[in-house]
Parts: sequence; C-alpha cells; structure tokens
Amino acid sequence: MTDFIKLTGFYQFAAGFFSEGGWKMLLMIIIGAILLWLAIKKQFEPLLLVGIAMGVILTNLPGANLFHTDIWDAFTGGGEYVNAAGEVFSHVTFTTVMQEGGLLDIFYIGIKSVLFPCLIFIGVGAMVDFGPMISNPISLLLGAAAQVGIFLAYLGANLIGFTQQESASIGIIGGADGPTAIFTATMLAPHLLGAIAISAYAYMALVPVIQPPIMKLLTTKKERGIIMRELRTVSKMERILFPVCIAVLVSLLVPSAAPLVASLMFGNLLRECGVVERLSKAAQNELLNIVTLFLGLAVGASATAERFLNPQTLGIILMGVLAFAFGTAGGVLLAKFMNLFLKNKINPLIGSAGISAVPMAARVSQKLGQQENPGNFLLMHAMGPNVAGVIGSAIAAGVLISILG
Repeated sequence: MTDFIKLTGFYQFAAGFFSEGGWKMLLMIIIGAILLWLAIKKQFEPLLLVGIAMGVILTNLPGANLFHTDIWDAFTGGGEYVNAAGEVFSHVTFTTVMQEGGLLDIFYIGIKSVLFPCLIFIGVGAMVDFGPMISNPISLLLGAAAQVGIFLAYLGANLIGFTQQESASIGIIGGADGPTAIFTATMLAPHLLGAIAISAYAYMALVPVIQPPIMKLLTTKKERGIIMRELRTVSKMERILFPVCIAVLVSLLVPSAAPLVASLMFGNLLRECGVVERLSKAAQNELLNIVTLFLGLAVGASATAERFLNPQTLGIILMGVLAFAFGTAGGVLLAKFMNLFLKNKINPLIGSAGISAVPMAARVSQKLGQQENPGNFLLMHAMGPNVAGVIGSAIAAGVLISILG
C-alpha cells in the first residue's frame, strides 16, 4: 500500500513541491485553467485554445508521464534522455519517441515533423477566397506592408537578449497566423513553442481590441469614410491558375516556405477547381477539425513549467503585442502613402487587415468604416490584404528560416 501511495501523482506533488518544482507545476495548471476559462467563457479562439489549455494542464501533472521534454532535448541534440530501464540516449528518433514517449509525445510528432501546420493550411486554403486579392492586386502590397511587424519585433527581441533564431520565432507572432508561428518556432526555437503559440492565439483573439485604437490614431475621419469602387468579377480560370502559379513561384523563390504555401494553395485549388467538392468539404471540415484537436493538445504539452515559467515568456508576450501593433500600422501607413499617387483612393482601414487573422481583421476594418459612413462596405476590399497577409507571413517565415535555420 505504501508503494502504491508513493507512485501516485499526489505523493510526488507533495514530496517535490519545493525541492523539485512542484509549485511551478501547480502554477502552470492554474494558468491552464485560466486559458480554459478564457476559451469557454470569453470565447478567445476556443477551437484551439481549449486544446492548448488542456494540454498545459495534462503535461504538468506529476507522474502522468504524458510528455517528456528530455526526449525532445535529445531529439534536437540538446541533451540526454534516460529511460526507466536506465538506458541513456544522446540522440533519439521518431521511432524512439513512439517506443519511449507518452501520449502527448506521440501527438507532438505531428508538430515536430511540421505535419500539423501544413494540414491546417490545406484546410484554411479550402476555406479562403482569393478573389478579392486577385481582383485588386494592390492588396498584395498592403498584405506585404503589414509584415513589417514581424521584422521589427525580430529586431526588438534581439535587442532584449533573445538569440536570432528565438527572435525570428517571436517576430512571426506579428503575422497573426497561428500555424505559421508554430511552424517557425518548431524549426528555429522549439523550446519556446508553448509560449509563442499561446501568445499568438491570445493576440489573434484580441485583434478587435488591439487594432481599432491604432487605426483611428493613424487615420482621419475623412480617410476612414472613403468609399472604394466595386471589385471586378474574377474568372474561374484566374481562380484556378492563381494557386498553381503561387505554389510554384514561392517554392522556387523561397523553398523554406514551400511546405506552408504549397499546402495553402493545394487546399485553395480543391475549392476552386470545382471537380472535387467532396475533398474540398472534407479539408474544410473533417480534416481541419481533427488536426485542430491534436494540434492544440500537442502545443499545450510543450508548455511545461521549466520552459514556460521564466523571464523569456514575459519578453515574448511584450514583443508579440508590439508585432501586432507595428503590423497594423504598416498596412495603414502604406495605404495612406499610396493614396498620394492613386486616382481611385484606398480606404486606409483595409491596410490593417494585412495581418493574416482571417477574417477577423477584415471585419474590424468593415466595422470602423461603417462607424464613419453607414453606407461604406469594406469587408470584401479588406479581405484582399487579409488573405495576402496569409501568404506574406508564410513567405516571411520561409525567409527567416532560410537565413537562420
């Protein structure tokens, strides 16, 4: 009976509360509970945050052995793993993980192999309409301008002591694209994955709070009331050629971005070609839902006490919000600059949608535009920079991975 009691998590928790960081595990469980409350009560990105929160709680339960940071340290060559039999592994493979790891370790393979982010992008591509961007190519420039937040946050993180690889992973939070942030952190700074993913999705949920003050500060009442011309109709041929051409072009130009962009464009081709409706619906629904389940749990599992409870996490949170702010400002300011030369003026509010929080950022542009002019309908115009931002953030991630990976 005594042996059984010593094997329970309750005993391990009490015995190592101070000496082995048990209090930190308790604090992480509380943080997980707070995230769960935010997801359920406040509906902050609930589709993913519920899974992340549960993953945070499960990975910090003493004795459960659902996730092993030492296995993944050995996987990347940053440490050794000693199993229950006393065998020492200085380097492990996915086979070792399957044999020695817990349930969440197995789920984490989907992140470490970058399979989950790419599958998410197939589903996102099947849901996204690139028509507004094709109809108004200027949207590409606005989407690109919004990525300035990524690079400014990268510089800021580097200045406060993060390595270049860590800084790049933190900067990608400014792209407002969860799968891209996870993809980049997995490639460059896997030890920061939990904090980066949680920050990215939390800030995405706060887009309606973060963006409006910046948008109002940088625009005049007259600019916010600009009514834009109706978008032209995009032909089916254009819709089919676009994902194929972009997948080929980006893969050749930035090979490191190929997994994400090719997945996104393949999903969009399923949507637009018109002959595989079943596959398109499956990508939008079953595939996206199933992968989201595993992705959330695996991301939360990486937020162990020793990795999350440190000063670096505060730096990530700070740089994340700055990345969002700079990205929003970049898109708005470029739209204002372009209006100096354009005959048909752009409403600068749509520039803020260049961060790729689809479609939330576009809805924020629409809402602010209608506040100034009830007859102003900016949603479809804002969707152009919005979907361009998805491509732009993936390309930015590819560039940083190519240089720093």
